Amino acid sequence: MEKNTLLAVTLSIAVLVGFYVVQGMFFPPKTAAPPVQSAPVVSEAPPREAAATAAPVQGAADLPLAAGGVLGVASDSGPQTEERVSIDTELLQVTLSSAGGDIVSWKLKEHKEHSDTDDFVEMILSGADTSHAFTVAFGGLNAQPVSSVFSMNRLSDYTVEFYRDFTVDAGQAALSGDAAPATFRLTKRYEFKPRDYMFELTVTLDGGYAVPGFNFGGSAYTLSFGPQIGPRFEKLDNRYDYRQYVTYTNGKRKMEKANESLIGSRPSWAAINGKYFTLIAVPLLGQYDISFSERPEAGIPSSSRLHIIRPAMNTPRAEDVYRFYLGPKNQDVLAAYNTGNNSFGLKDMQLIEVANSRGFLSPLEKALKWLLLVFYKLIPNYGVAIILLTLLVKIVFFPLTKKSSEATLRMQTLAPKIKELQEKYKDNPQKMNAEMAEFYKKEGYNPLSGCLPMLLQIPIFFAMYNLFNNHFDLRGAMFIPGWIPDLSLPESIWTFPGTFKLPLLGWTAIRLLPFLYVGSQLLYGKVTQTPDQQSNAQMKMMLYVMPIVFFFILYDVPSGLLIYWIFSNVLTMVQQVAINKYLAPRRAAAQAANFASPKIAPKKKKK
Repeated sequence: MEKNTLLAVTLSIAVLVGFYVVQGMFFPPKTAAPPVQSAPVVSEAPPREAAATAAPVQGAADLPLAAGGVLGVASDSGPQTEERVSIDTELLQVTLSSAGGDIVSWKLKEHKEHSDTDDFVEMILSGADTSHAFTVAFGGLNAQPVSSVFSMNRLSDYTVEFYRDFTVDAGQAALSGDAAPATFRLTKRYEFKPRDYMFELTVTLDGGYAVPGFNFGGSAYTLSFGPQIGPRFEKLDNRYDYRQYVTYTNGKRKMEKANESLIGSRPSWAAINGKYFTLIAVPLLGQYDISFSERPEAGIPSSSRLHIIRPAMNTPRAEDVYRFYLGPKNQDVLAAYNTGNNSFGLKDMQLIEVANSRGFLSPLEKALKWLLLVFYKLIPNYGVAIILLTLLVKIVFFPLTKKSSEATLRMQTLAPKIKELQEKYKDNPQKMNAEMAEFYKKEGYNPLSGCLPMLLQIPIFFAMYNLFNNHFDLRGAMFIPGWIPDLSLPESIWTFPGTFKLPLLGWTAIRLLPFLYVGSQLLYGKVTQTPDQQSNAQMKMMLYVMPIVFFFILYDVPSGLLIYWIFSNVLTMVQQVAINKYLAPRRAAAQAANFASPKIAPKKKKK
């Protein structure tokens, strides 16, 4: 390695840091303001704990009646006390509440919160109070969810229905001579499947002969999920966990922003995307507006909400069917919604797009993932599979490594003459460059041939990083019991007590793999160092300083990545020792030739 190597490594570091600072490009969606009707009469709903009769629903009420009126709960129907019901499938434990007819808990039975606990992953995070998801609010984004207690009817082991009647207050209706209140019914019907993370929610508004349509401030209702998908986290740092907002329209995936404005197009589906888990909403009629928001809630570090706004309706009855996927970003599971091999018979939904990586490295990442799964099938331990994948990569790149070593040896052979040219034309850089180019051409040598093989391996590193950092199957995958229980997380040999963090560094534990990495990197540099580099101050700094810099950069990366890098260094050292032994006679001959080579005679100046 010479100056070209120094340049290559420096460039690699810059690209590495820059690549992961910029996680993606987000474009703000077009803002589509909802239509404004005549000023609606607004009334506030009571708290969920107090489900009093005739309590007004939060939000705007502008029913298309002759007299208008205030929307409220029918005084002669509905229970007064909240009830809860549980749905237990092979994959899920779901708890529903009659307060609002909402879901309050959604646990994944095949996934644990942490590798060292038996608690299932909770996909509906609650704040200071119990949070309700899949709420209905009469009106648009600013309307508040219905909090009244619904009547409940359990139709089967996997189907539950909630319903409640609502009225228009007769006080204002009397102004037109008609004192009879207008009543309609809201029904929410949940249907689950034994072996599916997707469920079906049917929302029905039925006004009979009394309510000819539904228009609350320009919208019929808003169906919302919030405040956040699980599992629980301390912060979203885009490394251990993140939240992305995704829509899929006309065969293209698009990243959205959570600014509470309406999405310009009406997508086929919309999703809140985490690192390993996701919520996907599939409106079947395609006539809804979608919006994301991060409206804060007490007790939640960061909220992520999805809103589906149903436009105003001019019919007395409407039945809207929605399907929601709330589960892991497992590509095998999501691919079933393309083939029709799912409980709902859905095809070509492309839900797998929430799990697919993007960018020019995605084909390489997919190929590495396929190979990793092949090795895992041979030996069902992902740590061993990573080592075998590393070995395969080294075997594939061995010809390039050998070529790089041969180029370094050739550089050592030409070094005396190159140094002589540099001394001769040190006062004329342009002339020196021209003479050097002519010399390289005459010798048939490319100065980049030594560092090019190393540069070609940089994409492998990036693809490996994305694979080990995002591959779902690595979540909770154990390598060595008691030391590396989860390859998707940093390992530790000692965790600091309580919430203590090391000052300045912010470390929460002492980790062994980063120290093993530094040791392997220093030993790797020592083995691959050439004699002329031992006296080069810049190369010495590269040998000792750069591993220490990377030690701090990689201290908290997934343990799977460090296992790859450590074994890559070890295998490279083995390769280099074998190559050095193979090239030893040629190196001795080159040194003898350099010792006996004549000096380049200076050219005579023309008069």
